[in-house]
Amino acid sequence: MRVALLQSSGRPGSVAANLKALDEAASRAADAGAGLLVTPEMFLTGYAIGAEVSRLAEPADGEGADAVAEIASRYGVAVAYGYPERGEHDGPEADARGGSEAAVFNSVQLIGPDGARLAGYRKTHLFGCYEHDLFTPGEQPVVQAELGGLRIGLMICYDVEFPENVRAHALAGTDLLLVPTAQMHPFQFVAESLVPVRAFENQMYLAYVNRTGPEGGFEFVGLSTLAGPDGIARTRAGRGEELVLADVDAEFLAASREANPYLKDRRPGLYGSLVQAPPQV
Repeated sequence: MRVALLQSSGRPGSVAANLKALDEAASRAADAGAGLLVTPEMFLTGYAIGAEVSRLAEPADGEGADAVAEIASRYGVAVAYGYPERGEHDGPEADARGGSEAAVFNSVQLIGPDGARLAGYRKTHLFGCYEHDLFTPGEQPVVQAELGGLRIGLMICYDVEFPENVRAHALAGTDLLLVPTAQMHPFQFVAESLVPVRAFENQMYLAYVNRTGPEGGFEFVGLSTLAGPDGIARTRAGRGEELVLADVDAEFLAASREANPYLKDRRPGLYGSLVQAPPQV
């Protein structure tokens, strides 16, 4: 399957402008033979929009989702897009208060080429005070969907920097992990080095799709990439607005997994300390 990565910050604060940019990208992706288009984190609304996040947040089946579904079905291209989701929080904190409660999540949704909603994921690891002030963390670490004969996994930005997160996807059989991101200076080593290593050590394809340029107080570094299970980038964008494409080869993935049996050679009995609470200092 050919995958298109849309590296763009769109127009922060304007859902209409970002949907227009998505429409144009979907048309280009379809013309290039892509079956899937992936946008950056919070593409629908913009990332550095502060309190506007709450106003622009919408449910997973809201107007924005309908508009993306119409674009996907018109071009016959699946779309994974980042957006602020308004929904019910039913994690441990809500349970302690006696039930679910309204919350805003940093989310990604996968829409199929026929416009059907295939999967939605809420970011589980929030980065810094900015995100903790605006969002509630998700509670489901592994979200998957089937598309084009591949098992697609969803994750967002900071999540991929936790090796346990990606390993959980590997153990669940994810073939292609989609990671919309808002990676900022000076952490470009994540795109350059960490992402290809994650793909190799977990024997999967990994699409890491970033914003670019200044936005609010952030400087996004671009460098979107699709890395293969051999740790080699199949495509890598520069620092500006760009649509890049690469192919995901299921046969190559199967052969790579056979040659690199990390999952078979694991010894889970030795890893108990990974889930133990750290000692109190």
